[in-house]
Amino acid sequence: MVSTAHPKPGLRERKKIQTRQAIRRAAYRLFGEQGYDGTTVEQIAAAAEVSPSTVFRYFPTKEDIVLTDEYDPIMVAILRARPAGEPIIESIRHAVLGPLHDMYAADSEEMVQRMRLARDVPAIRARMGENMQLSCGLMTRALAERDNRSVDDLEIRIVVGGLLGAWGEAIMAWIEDDGRENLADVLDHTLRVLAANFAG
Repeated sequence: MVSTAHPKPGLRERKKIQTRQAIRRAAYRLFGEQGYDGTTVEQIAAAAEVSPSTVFRYFPTKEDIVLTDEYDPIMVAILRARPAGEPIIESIRHAVLGPLHDMYAADSEEMVQRMRLARDVPAIRARMGENMQLSCGLMTRALAERDNRSVDDLEIRIVVGGLLGAWGEAIMAWIEDDGRENLADVLDHTLRVLAANFAG
């Protein structure tokens, strides 16, 4: 039986996560009060009680404050732990939807704000595309190494890339509906639609 328990971060990593979360909370509050473009990194740093250089150490750009989270390492660890040869979509279901349920339960309001910013701010939307490419590479590599396949395996790249593209559309539809459903449920439905059509 394969464990799907989320890896526990060490003390040093927990402190880093706490700092990132403090910066994000301060940023979201300021974005809500004065808008994304009207908020500077210096203001975010002051509100989070850190230096601007600390903000940039954790988030290379202001857009990354909105888009970066702690779930990529968890996702990769779960993918690597799934059974070798398991269908790619099933592996991704376990790796993404479990952590996403936790993330949504922890702060659904912040997640909705985050996705609205991604929809409404061109710079964030562009950066989101870059981040999706990075996530696609991480997932492809983890699946390829798990199954002893090439990291350039075209089948894995197509399935992962197609899935992330479909999820991007589903997220935009979710935001247009004011985030009323649990996002993990929306993405699970997207997975089932893809699985049914790929099978056909």
